Amino acid sequence: MSKPVFTHTQDQFKQLAQDMLRFAREKGASDAAVEISEGGGLAISVRKGKVETIEQNRDKGIGVTVYIGQKRGNASTSDFSQKSLSDTVDAAYNIARFTAEDDCAGLPEAELLEMNPRDFKLFYPWDITAEQAIALACRAEDAAFATDKRITNSEGAHVHVQHSHFIAANSRGFIGGYPSSRHTVSVVPIAGRGARMQRDDWYSSQRNAKKLASPETIGRYAAERALARLNAKKLDTRKCPVLFEAPLAAGLLGSFVQAVSGGALYRKSSFLLDSLGQQVLPKHVQILENPHQVGAIGAAPFDDEGVKTHQRDVVKNGVVQGYFLSCYSARKLGMKTTGNAGGSHHLSMTSDLTKRGDNFAAMLKKMGTGLLVTELMGQGVNYVTGDYSRGASGYWVENGVIQYPVEEITIAGNMKEMLSQIVAIGADVLLRGSKQTGSILLESMTVAGS
Repeated sequence: MSKPVFTHTQDQFKQLAQDMLRFAREKGASDAAVEISEGGGLAISVRKGKVETIEQNRDKGIGVTVYIGQKRGNASTSDFSQKSLSDTVDAAYNIARFTAEDDCAGLPEAELLEMNPRDFKLFYPWDITAEQAIALACRAEDAAFATDKRITNSEGAHVHVQHSHFIAANSRGFIGGYPSSRHTVSVVPIAGRGARMQRDDWYSSQRNAKKLASPETIGRYAAERALARLNAKKLDTRKCPVLFEAPLAAGLLGSFVQAVSGGALYRKSSFLLDSLGQQVLPKHVQILENPHQVGAIGAAPFDDEGVKTHQRDVVKNGVVQGYFLSCYSARKLGMKTTGNAGGSHHLSMTSDLTKRGDNFAAMLKKMGTGLLVTELMGQGVNYVTGDYSRGASGYWVENGVIQYPVEEITIAGNMKEMLSQIVAIGADVLLRGSKQTGSILLESMTVAGS
């Protein structure tokens, strides 16, 4: 991949945005909002030392939302010519003309907008060629194969490089944007042969490629995970404590976020309706949203509507302090936006009970006897009722020591009860996406097996 240089500058994007807003104003729109973006990247995959795919991508686009009072229309284009910009505004305006009024539609109030956004250092370009990326992926896969002769196959190793930038603007004076990057190295080794084969994976993902784990470390650890799953057994049905490994624990945090997000709440399709100010998690659990963490995935000076972001307690001492709201969902609920148009920002889930020494081994000892879950299958969460049922695999643990791997089981419970029964959160903290947490120990779940 050649040096990541965008075809348009931020200043050019700002001019295009101002042009779009002018076209909307001239057309007769009462308000308008524009977002312009451009991205490019490289994705390569190798398998057993041979290149399988090399993909280079570059895309750009402009989206405009036009308001006629409280009637709204959207249109987009990838053509940045003046005629195309004007035609796109016309299309959005004409859609708005024939759309029903929505008393919750509209731009954020001017005082909510971030007029002087800070630079949170989210862009770390990686000047890597396809050949260099292939070599990196091969190192990860080679390390997996070298770990043990029982690593017999591979689903491949992958390197992804992505750079993008954008500008957002609206007719109330907001204009802002920034470049960002995200880079990933991953590998998926297979252990064993025939019907007894097991696979597992591991990856490292960072904005700054210099912070990525070494490909050898990724490959070895992925291989060790696959090897540990060999000779898996089934369990009979039982109730027992369950420890969610840190990568899966981030999914529990994600389920909580979805349940207290505006769309689910105003549609009354959440098991956590009216949970503001309510004890939903144990008193020792805290959830912090920090959009201003320099260089972090999930950092942002403003949300998708240009609203200022703030560090805040989402959950304090187990009590819900705030939802995740855009301007629209906030108006539907008779509340104020939380600066979460587009979703949650960088989140961390912690426990006051966690000690520095509460690593993964210590969490197994806390559980004593129970199920360690390392993989989940399916999407078995009913966000209306909270019912939770997913295929799983992992390890049976006795007296804090892993005894053997298990597979072909289902774990079931109710999300509301699961959240309230968090016994401990480990110090084995891992960032997955924009969510950061250690492993999470739950008091009890139903494990369905043979």
